[in-house]
Amino acid sequence: MNTVARLGCFFLLAILAAGSALAQSAAPAAPANGQIVLDVVVSPKSGAAEGGLQQQDFKVLDNGKPQAITSFQALKGRNAPVEVVVVLDSVNTEIQTVEYARSELEKFLRAEGGRLALPLSIAVVTDTDVQMLGDFSADGNALAALLNQDSPGLRAIRRSAGLQGAAERWELSLTALQKLAAAEAARPGRKIEIWLSPGWPLLARASAEFDSKQQQQVFTELVNISNDLAQARVTLYMIDPRGASQPLVSADYYKSFLKPVTKSSQVDLANLGLQVFAIQGGGLVFTSDNDIAKALQTCLADAAPYYEISFVPSSAGGGNEYHRLEVNVHKPGLTARTRQGYYSRP
Repeated sequence: MNTVARLGCFFLLAILAAGSALAQSAAPAAPANGQIVLDVVVSPKSGAAEGGLQQQDFKVLDNGKPQAITSFQALKGRNAPVEVVVVLDSVNTEIQTVEYARSELEKFLRAEGGRLALPLSIAVVTDTDVQMLGDFSADGNALAALLNQDSPGLRAIRRSAGLQGAAERWELSLTALQKLAAAEAARPGRKIEIWLSPGWPLLARASAEFDSKQQQQVFTELVNISNDLAQARVTLYMIDPRGASQPLVSADYYKSFLKPVTKSSQVDLANLGLQVFAIQGGGLVFTSDNDIAKALQTCLADAAPYYEISFVPSSAGGGNEYHRLEVNVHKPGLTARTRQGYYSRP
């Protein structure tokens, strides 16, 4: 078996293992009456999120067709139903970089006297599990104390472990993402999930020698993760703690996989990357910047004001059919950002 084929098999087994692990958790419930809920951030080309807009300022398109807005809320400030989870990824990050990310996170938490604009919690992803450090709190000093009490330890899986190690890191990362989504689905409102991570392995063409059944398995997992994040109302953000030490070509590699996958024959394992899920879900990716605390502040500023817009699709389509979403704003100079699409349920 050649290298590409072996790599594909490793990753297929990892994906199936991740999906099996999630099946043991409580999955998010489907929205009533097929309703789609969008969390929409509106901003100029450069600048902070914009508030003060009305329902008539928005137009929602599903596969290019205008949809009737069934509910609308403009939300802002501390009263907005938003929770933030900062995820420290010690599986895919070198230990020295993890320590730098932790120090930057502490600096962010203790800024402004430790008064956070929104409730926040910290999750740590390790080789063994994903662990929450306490509950949600707007007390940054208390959260910083919890962070200092936690010991990241050393990873058992190292880059030198080769293809098998990459597959294991992939499995751990996907499982952690899905567990967090399942846990957050039980909580109301919008969730911002900020990963301090370089992302998990983006090894393109690893699925080159998959047969049609294997392609379908990977596509099904992609659909499930995308829909779980949407139903839990989780928007992903990624801050690469390696900063400027990461070559620009490497940092931007994920952009080759941002095109939506509409059928199983198109799927590549790189389509299940953290950066890809973040951008397609309406979030942001920060690379080549050493100021992690500043990037965290930018993510938090992106949390409110925002607009909660709901609609019931006029045409549901078949199972796992991709629907392209657009939200247009009838105000010059403003752009709406939200998830770029969804997959219909069977």
